[in-house]
Amino acid sequence: MEQTITLYFKEGPSDKVYQASMEQSDTGYIVHFAFGRRGTALQTGTKTQQPVAYEEATRIFDKLVAEKTAKGYRPGITGGAYQAPSQSTAIARILPMLLNAVDEAEAHRLIESPAWLMQQKHDGRRLLIKKQDGKISGFNKKGLPAGMPLQLVNQLEMCPLDFTLDGEIIGEHFHAFDLLSIEEVEVGGCRYTERLLRLMNLLASFHHANVHLVQTAHNREQKLKLFNKLKKGNWEGVVFKDANAPYLIGRPASGGYALKFKFQESASFIVSGINDKRSVSLSLRRGMQRVSAGNVTIPANQPMPKVDAIVEVRYLYAFPESGHIFQPVYLGERDDVNAVECTVKQLKFKPIAVAC
Repeated sequence: MEQTITLYFKEGPSDKVYQASMEQSDTGYIVHFAFGRRGTALQTGTKTQQPVAYEEATRIFDKLVAEKTAKGYRPGITGGAYQAPSQSTAIARILPMLLNAVDEAEAHRLIESPAWLMQQKHDGRRLLIKKQDGKISGFNKKGLPAGMPLQLVNQLEMCPLDFTLDGEIIGEHFHAFDLLSIEEVEVGGCRYTERLLRLMNLLASFHHANVHLVQTAHNREQKLKLFNKLKKGNWEGVVFKDANAPYLIGRPASGGYALKFKFQESASFIVSGINDKRSVSLSLRRGMQRVSAGNVTIPANQPMPKVDAIVEVRYLYAFPESGHIFQPVYLGERDDVNAVECTVKQLKFKPIAVAC
């Protein structure tokens, strides 16, 4: 017998959600969980690394619920249920195309170039979604199974065709920007303008209040208008796509067919220590060594990360002398980033004043 529960905690600035589910597999039961701030993409995981007997799964599930209710979490009628990550071995692992960053001068060159399209970069989590034989499965940027809001899953199931989508998820909303396959046809090798047109046609074939096509600017005037609008509105940034390029998985050593420019700087850090007053120490990799990158305060409505956890932090700039970041703002933990990716190369440094 499968079980699912969604619990909520709201007190002062805290507004959190915790979801637990007990799902039957071929050889037993698996207990999944998801947690985070309400309205954001929840972090997901499992309490059972392999299927266990019904009695053991029930014990683990009940213990999770008891622990959370003891901390003040209560069932509620608001918010959406969550579909746990798929454990099916029939669904092949999917890896995304990753982006390299460009500076503002290069961003303006790409705005001027008719060979490049431009889209808004949403401040969410990367999610690839596959519909195969009527079943919806999600994958994070590592290609690992990822949970999804049940409301989103229900809408995607209404699509009359199988597909593989690429996009970002924010709360219960998915922002789609690429199409990798439709039915049995792999379209990743097609140029991006063709993939985008097929994506538009696919989304027009069914109702999907929680699925949104990312806005695309095609010519110089459209790109410049959207760029200035997003920058003025303090959005995260923009993504440039080579209009004639195929979809290539992974991140190239430099350049690439998809490039990003951020209006607000952020980077992934390794938690190196727990400080007083809800603060943690941050570090980054420089070669084989870890170097200090400063500290960040953890908001009261966010769980404290553990040492060696990977966290995302927004900042104004980094000091060249110390490598520490200035005006850090904690965004949350990352389960889709490896420690090897947390390098000093991510940082944007404060310009050094030159005496005249």
